[in-house]
Amino acid sequence: MSRLRSVALVAALLCAVGAADARPGGGSSLGSRGSHTWSAPPRTNITPGWSRPMDRSMTPSPNPNTFNTPNQGFNAARPAVPPYNTMGARPSFGARHPFMTGFAGGFLGAGLFGMLSGHGFFGGFTGGTSLFGFLLQALILGGLIIFLLRLFGNRSKANNGATPNSGAFNAPQSNAPYTPTNEDYTAFQQLLLDIQSAWSAQNMRALSNRSTPEMAGYFNEQLSELASRGARNIVSNVQFQRGDLSEAWRENGLTYATVAMRYSLTDVTTDNFGNVIDGSSTDMQTVTELWTFVRADGRGNWILSAIQQAG
Repeated sequence: MSRLRSVALVAALLCAVGAADARPGGGSSLGSRGSHTWSAPPRTNITPGWSRPMDRSMTPSPNPNTFNTPNQGFNAARPAVPPYNTMGARPSFGARHPFMTGFAGGFLGAGLFGMLSGHGFFGGFTGGTSLFGFLLQALILGGLIIFLLRLFGNRSKANNGATPNSGAFNAPQSNAPYTPTNEDYTAFQQLLLDIQSAWSAQNMRALSNRSTPEMAGYFNEQLSELASRGARNIVSNVQFQRGDLSEAWRENGLTYATVAMRYSLTDVTTDNFGNVIDGSSTDMQTVTELWTFVRADGRGNWILSAIQQAG
């Protein structure tokens, strides 16, 4: 009788934890996708509808008045950041290159002061050549300043790659498309299976080796919450059905790939005595999620960096 009461108590504590919400990720949208974290992944054939935005991420929200903390599922206010350009026009060269304009101004001031004082920018000329020297130095100085201004202006255009009004002010300098190989797709599928297996075994070492520290932290938090309630979630018979690439790109020395993953599995939650609290060890269910993987460019293995729920 006491055992039945214990089972009932645990069941009551876990009433909010459904089988569909107990698998890795807990049915939430978690993690980071680099500069694409707060952008909706492009739709695919198996995810034709919307995708749930990130519920939790360590990547700050692009909204300058809000931010998302890893321990909160909501936005909290922070001091506003002055806008890049309140009038929508391209800022002046001086505003974009304060160091350059200050340097050029000092350069010009020093040269003119030297010329007018009779010493000249490069030591000056004496005697009958003073007027010729003044004109020659003015031409040299003017040409040098024009060269420097053009040099810095060309570098600014190359680095930005877009006008400020295109929204690229906060974008990374490199964001090039990437085409995954067959080996990449095999790695994505294997990661799906390995993470599900490590989750069921409560093997945090294996989860940490296959995911970013952020995602490993979320997994550890979810497993700890289940354990504190005297419960354990087990997913088994995981069968990958289909995967569609949503987007893949490179930025800041990293390569990202977001893939729509459809798979089936059995999902059951038990108590410490092995009694089923929720789910079924025999009924299969089908899940569709967007998994984002990341690796260092040209080296290293793919690891999981985000899970998003498909609509």
